[in-house]
Amino acid sequence: MKLFQVDAFTARPFEGNPAAVCLLDGERPDDWMQHVATEMNLSETAFLLPADTGFRLRWFTPAAEVPLCGHATLASAHVLWETGTLPPGEAATFETRSGRLAARRLGALIEMDLPAAPVTESPAPAGALEALGVAPAWVGRTADRGMGDVDYLIEIGSEEAVRRLRPDFGLLRGLRSGFIVTARATTRDFDFVSRYFASFIGIDEDPVTGVAHCALVPYWGARLGKNAMTALQVSSRGGVVQGRLDGERVRLAGEAVTVLRGELLA
Repeated sequence: MKLFQVDAFTARPFEGNPAAVCLLDGERPDDWMQHVATEMNLSETAFLLPADTGFRLRWFTPAAEVPLCGHATLASAHVLWETGTLPPGEAATFETRSGRLAARRLGALIEMDLPAAPVTESPAPAGALEALGVAPAWVGRTADRGMGDVDYLIEIGSEEAVRRLRPDFGLLRGLRSGFIVTARATTRDFDFVSRYFASFIGIDEDPVTGVAHCALVPYWGARLGKNAMTALQVSSRGGVVQGRLDGERVRLAGEAVTVLRGELLA
């Protein structure tokens, strides 16, 4: 089976968020896919299987399956077009645990159609603010996407404070939630910045997170009075996400570059 590693939300190798993409040759058991994802040791590994309408798509972290992953969806679409599995002008459609998703090419960008994840004001879980080392201006949470995975969105005072965060990952691993920490951007040409932590599923810090922007785009859209925004995730690798509100959907766009092609023998 063909296996690829793609850096998503960047046009430059070794930046953005790396995802593995496996083109399956048939049905495979869940534990086998989990073993492959653990072996790849990236924040997500995507598994694609041709279906009657597009492709079935599943995502695994090194520790667990997740119901939605933006950057590995972008990477999957990139691989389908790059390998000629899909012609360049044809949209990529995916059947997933989060419903039907789609991606299309817009010049150098790949735009994904994902479900919005609005946030409701809510106190942070006990110990979370201490583990993150933040003093919040606002805290809210997303709805459960169906597998017990809730994200908390925490706005803090400045971009510099987001960049300086040094969370206690040992404490975060005991909290069954992901945490999006965000602030209005001061870096020119960007609307907001963020970082994302999901230690409970084996990802201490995700470099660039599509799912987090499903919550961030509606949140900052309301704060800034905008439908279209440019976001910067300020992890050590960094990445740029173009976001646009579309009713109950979010359109997220970014670039991608393949850094590895290989064959899976096991």
